[in-house]
Amino acid sequence: MSAGKDGIPMTEDSRTETTRDASGTTRGEASGLEVPPAPAGAREVFGERLGVAERYVGWLAGAGIERGLMGPRERPRLWDRHVLNCAAARAGIGDGETVVDIGSGAGLPGIPLALARPDLIVTLVEPLLRRVTFLEEVIADLGLEVRVVRGRAEEKAVRADLGGADVVTSRAVAPLERLAGWSAPLLREGGRMVALKGISAEQEVARDSATLTRLGFTDARVEVVTAPDAEETRLVIATLTGVRSGDRMGGRGSRTGSRRRGRR
Repeated sequence: MSAGKDGIPMTEDSRTETTRDASGTTRGEASGLEVPPAPAGAREVFGERLGVAERYVGWLAGAGIERGLMGPRERPRLWDRHVLNCAAARAGIGDGETVVDIGSGAGLPGIPLALARPDLIVTLVEPLLRRVTFLEEVIADLGLEVRVVRGRAEEKAVRADLGGADVVTSRAVAPLERLAGWSAPLLREGGRMVALKGISAEQEVARDSATLTRLGFTDARVEVVTAPDAEETRLVIATLTGVRSGDRMGGRGSRTGSRRRGRR
């Protein structure tokens, strides 16, 4: 037996049934489980992609919980605490930017961002095979042009592959000091770390300000953003304007090179 990202046990014989309703919508939930309905505000966030966002919530409510990627108590709050909460981070990202989601887990925040902002070029980075498998199945079912890379943000191969991003984002991955160290090598100069943090975001920025400066980050700040029918989202945003010797690799992929991987 192994544990998921939220510490939920997962047995080797866990199974999830993917079904289709009368409209042909694919649902990734386990057989017999209720999927929380979309709140009214979800249409404002996802527009014509609302049906796809609903399928994603179906995956989280079923396979995501059965495989240990989400806690079972999160099922009633998948929209407000997770999907819409993550989609609110779109406010910190510019038009057509390349976004790397590190430690993506169940696809949060990368998949909600890709759904809410089809102009973005999103890559999900995740080291664990069972999570990567889940992400690949979800992306194939939803028909998203989102790339999944198995690996850790601090690995040289990942840095060489994905370096030069406009934005590196994450949610509930690590303390800010460590997160900044993983994010900096993946960013172009002038790129931004946009980390989704909890109520201690301001304290983390104050505590780790010296580390952020040493890594080349400036203008570190906390922005509180919201999406309709969702919990507040606290974004720690910092811009990479300097390079510390030895911290970042030369010869990384350029922004142009990243865009060749495709656009939705």
